[in-house]
Amino acid sequence: MQLITDILLSIGYFSSKVVFIISLYYVVMSIFGLYKGKKKADSVPTKRFALIIAAHNEEMVIKYSIDSLKKLDYPEELYDIFLIADNCDDKTAEIGEKSGALVFERKSIDKRGKGYALEWMFAKLFKMEKQYDAVAIFDADNLVSRNFLKEMNNKLCEGYSAVQGYLDSKNPNDSWITGGYSIGFWQANRMMQLAKSNLNFSNQIGGTGFCITVDTLKKFGWGATCLTEDLEFTCKLILNGEKVGWAHDALIYDEKPITLKQSWNQRKRWMQGYADVASRYFFELVKKGIKKRSWTMLDCALYSIQPYFTILIGISTLFIFRNYINAFIFDNLNKVFDISSVPSMIFTIASLIVAILYTPFVLWLDKKLTLKTMLWYVLYPIYTLTWVPISIQGIIDRNKKEWSHTSHTRSVEISELEKI
Repeated sequence: MQLITDILLSIGYFSSKVVFIISLYYVVMSIFGLYKGKKKADSVPTKRFALIIAAHNEEMVIKYSIDSLKKLDYPEELYDIFLIADNCDDKTAEIGEKSGALVFERKSIDKRGKGYALEWMFAKLFKMEKQYDAVAIFDADNLVSRNFLKEMNNKLCEGYSAVQGYLDSKNPNDSWITGGYSIGFWQANRMMQLAKSNLNFSNQIGGTGFCITVDTLKKFGWGATCLTEDLEFTCKLILNGEKVGWAHDALIYDEKPITLKQSWNQRKRWMQGYADVASRYFFELVKKGIKKRSWTMLDCALYSIQPYFTILIGISTLFIFRNYINAFIFDNLNKVFDISSVPSMIFTIASLIVAILYTPFVLWLDKKLTLKTMLWYVLYPIYTLTWVPISIQGIIDRNKKEWSHTSHTRSVEISELEKI
């Protein structure tokens, strides 16, 4: 019994050290996201875009997504809207065509999912008489800010082969779950994506609201057909020496799941995909990163193991909680008030205060801080804790490729969000 206890304590001690080091890295990096920088002058619109929406049974929202793309502040002759009606048995294709999109219906029993649908569409685009400089990818529930293509054009003119936009929330106040999602995405946009951009690291493709040059797709191929095709293609780009750019002012409003069940299923799919990608790319990124002395590759490798890092956070939290229980209850209570422990207590309290205030400050910088947001922030630790069992499930089921569809019903026009 003592041996088992010692092993568990060793695991807890090791986990807490690893979590501390990685967390310190992310905290230091996040500081570089506090500075947004001055906006550069827009480049002349020259890039031709194929805007692709991948949709499966999205008749409730597809009209609003297409309408937002039709209102983009970019020359109409330089972009076209394509809709993939992927294995649909509702009116998605019909509504999409009436709304002004070029509709391509796809039926496939074996190869289901967004990654396969995109690969199918890319092959068709390459054979078209009209050619494009880049493709931009969206989900059917997305609403896109009017300046989106201007910002993408700017980044492509700077020399980037792929660019990710700012993933915002269409429905942050629908429930505590959508509030948790929104806070998580807002944090990542500023504390990770903008920070990496300022440090000249590669950014991460986020599943929607990104563009890739056609030349890059032809050169490396898409081939990203797992449950997290965005992470898979990001790893592929970085291994080949490419960098993903970041367009902080190009907003994509995404509909977040409202219920815990919907959220659980979606995030489990994400963690399955992350675990799958990590098993295939992590060691290759580390090996090549060390050989090439590329911190960008090492950073991407670290990002790919999120499910495992999340579990380590859970183990570390239990270990720290167990130590405090021993110190405050089972050991001598007088030690708590020992004068020698005062500096440690002050440091712990100060760190806690900084941790609590840091995120609201970041949200304030991006004008996301409201009374409702603060309520969701109080509940945010509960949302965060659910990531631990979800990550465990994701790792266990990493080899399962079934695509779970998230229903979207939030019918909102882009004009409503831009007024806000």
